[in-house]
Formats: sequence, C-alpha cells, structure tokens
Amino acid sequence: METYKVVFCLVFISLHSIAASDDCTTSYCGQSFTEVRFPFRITDKQPENCGYSGFDLRCAFPSMLLINLPGSGEFSVRSIDYHSPAIRIYDSLNCLPARLSTFDLSNSPFSAPYFQNFTILSCPRDAKSLSGYKHIDCLSNSSFSVFATVSKPFITSMTSNETGCVITGHLWVPLDQPHDDGFTSQLDEDITLTWSKPGCAKCERAGDSCGYVNSNTKRTKCFSNLAAPHPSGVFRIIAFALAIPCMTVSVVIACFMCNKDRRNELLNRRTTNNTVTPEEVNPPPNIVGLDQATIESYTKVVLGESKRLPGHEDATCPICLSEYHVKEMVRCIPECRHCFHAECIDEWLKMNGTCPVCRNMPSPVHVESEHI
Repeated sequence: METYKVVFCLVFISLHSIAASDDCTTSYCGQSFTEVRFPFRITDKQPENCGYSGFDLRCAFPSMLLINLPGSGEFSVRSIDYHSPAIRIYDSLNCLPARLSTFDLSNSPFSAPYFQNFTILSCPRDAKSLSGYKHIDCLSNSSFSVFATVSKPFITSMTSNETGCVITGHLWVPLDQPHDDGFTSQLDEDITLTWSKPGCAKCERAGDSCGYVNSNTKRTKCFSNLAAPHPSGVFRIIAFALAIPCMTVSVVIACFMCNKDRRNELLNRRTTNNTVTPEEVNPPPNIVGLDQATIESYTKVVLGESKRLPGHEDATCPICLSEYHVKEMVRCIPECRHCFHAECIDEWLKMNGTCPVCRNMPSPVHVESEHI
C-alpha cells in the first residue's frame, strides 16, 4: 500500500478514536423526544464507556427505541425518567399478555415495583354473563374470549356454573401498584421498571451528570455541569486542533493520488481493450432493499370506517407509531401479514429487504389495491 494511504488511515483512525472516547453527550433516536444518556446508551451512536452494563438501547427505523431484556426479548421504550429512576416499556405488536408468559428480569439490572398473579380464563363467546367484562383482544378469537383477573369470587363463579369457562393458566404481571379486586384486565398497560444500580438519580436531581470515575473502573460518580474541563479534556481539544489540519491535508493528498492512479488505470485498460463498457468502469451499486415493482405487488388498502386491517389487528403503525385513521392507505406484507402506513413501509422496503417487525424476507405477490 502506498505511503500516502497509510498516513491517511492512521490520521483517520486517531481522529476517530479521539472523538469516540469522549462522545457521551445526550443522544436521540430519530424524531423521538426521549433523551438517552448515562446509564443508557444507543449502541450504534455512543461508545461503550457512555453506558452501564445492561442498559444498551437500539434505534430502530425511524424513531423507535428498543431495549433487550435477557430471556424476555426486545421491548419498545415509551419514556425514561432519570430522576425516579424509571423506564416505561411496551410491546410494539400490541399483544403484551402474550409476552408476559416468558417475562423474566432475573438477568437484567431492572426490577418491577410490584408483581401480581393473574388467572387466565377462556370462555365461549356467547356467554351472556361476560358481556360487561374486558377481554384480551389479541388472545381471543371468534369462538372464545380470554379474560385475566385477580378476583377469586369471579373465578369461582365463572368456573362453577354453566358458562363454559375454564382456567388456562396464570401470569405474574409487573405493575406499578396492586390491581383492584373484582374486575378483569386487558393487561395492555405499559410496564414500568426501576433500577438501583448505578445510583445516578441523586446526580440528576441535583442537575449534575453521571458517569464512570475513569476508564479503568466501573465505579460511577456525579460530575458538575459547571465544573472546569478535566486535563484529559484539554488534551483532547489540543489533539483535535492538530488533527483537523492534518486530516484536511491527508484528504486532499489522498484524493489527488487516487484520481491520478485512476486515470493511469483507465489509460492502461483502454490500451489493452478498445471496448470498455461504462459498467466495467463504474459497476452499479448493490441494492439492499426491494425494487418498486416488488413493493407495489404487496397488498395495499384504504382503511374504511371500521379501520380493520387485513393482517394483524394493530391500532398504530409499528414504524411511525401513529394511529391509523379512516381513508389512510396501508400496505401489508403477505407472508407475516404485518401492516403499515403505505408511505412508511415503502420507504423502509427500498432500503431493507425484510419486515421491520419480524425481520422475515417477503417475496413478491400480485394483489390488486382494494378498500375496506
């Protein structure tokens, strides 16, 4: 490799390392208003030293924050309260009860304020005595309705008479406070989780920042936002001041030499081959997403008054998190039947060849547009 390329790479790596080592400012995921700072970090935007172990977040297209709880999978983040401290999470597929059967916090730094044992009942749809109770939509079907309750009298009443109800299981549900006895619940509320380590809440309440004492320890402390720059910060400022001019000169030299080498290469190729096609000089870029014809082959419908989707019964678009409205155009992926605003999924599929919810790779089908 030529000397100028080696110099260019070394300067670039040094500059990148200097920038990454101190880039621990507050970050955001797209247009989301949720601030991400220590002990949380966005894995593809902030260095590892900017977050505490177990507090990694992932930014999904276009502005959805996701947190992975070991053993429980990924959940969407609704908000983060650094003063309490607390984080509110939810299931982006709008079926939280289905996720609660495997919900486990034992290998995470988080805990729930309270857990309560709910009994799950399955009852025939035509049971008249259940018309006034809330059932779980995403677990029910045309034949049976699924109910969740903590009321022992309700359970006894529904399983001892001729309603046809049977107990199908139990769920330990994380709650902010105990659920009122005597009612059924849809179990679709956000889950609120708290943490005690690291103890950054006192720093936040005092208006200070929280972070590691140094890079060699996992101990944390509060840093005054008005404090004088640390000597290492002064060093980084000096390093930036020296690196930027060097970087600029290296880029100019590299561009000049690359252009020169490119001209020589083209000249040699013209000498050995008189018919050089444009594709041989500038090969087309690899396309990661789907072509427009494939995208247009997926089901596209205009929502009617019922706002019923041809696929999963979601109330909001999993991409933009906005509620569906009458006369809006939606498009559904055939294999997994996940639906989205047409403009949202079209932009996504142009850049990605998989469903943004289940990550399955769809195939082209021919379905005409329709209204529902």
